[in-house]
Amino acid sequence: MDDADANPQPEGSENRKKQLEMTKGTDNAYALAKKYHIKTVWGTDCLFDAKLATRQGAQLAKLTRWYTPYEILKMATSTNAELLAMSGPRNPYPHPLGVIVEGAYADLLIVDGSPIENIKLVENPEKNFLVIMKNGIVYKNTL
Repeated sequence: MDDADANPQPEGSENRKKQLEMTKGTDNAYALAKKYHIKTVWGTDCLFDAKLATRQGAQLAKLTRWYTPYEILKMATSTNAELLAMSGPRNPYPHPLGVIVEGAYADLLIVDGSPIENIKLVENPEKNFLVIMKNGIVYKNTL
């Protein structure tokens, strides 16, 4: 697998063998989740690494190996919101997430194109995200 974020290990090394085993496990886990209709969510700890944080959209887009763009976008938005809501008093968000309803957090992206048709648009938010709104505050508007 060609993966710029995978930190490839030297061929033939013990760490490389472990890396390949983990990759096979990931393939298997996603295949089983899809087969048995288990909801999956998406998250990353890349925000704690400035270099990797800029690749967050690219990491999301790589899920096309297992999911359709629609499934990926749903996983990263409304299904993640469902999971957080299930955490009860530990849920850090007092208002609904991942939905467009009155009282929900007003988080919105307007993308130059359709990420359902081309998920790679999320790889370059600087170029492709025309409007970024978080909690009702517009942080970017190039319309």
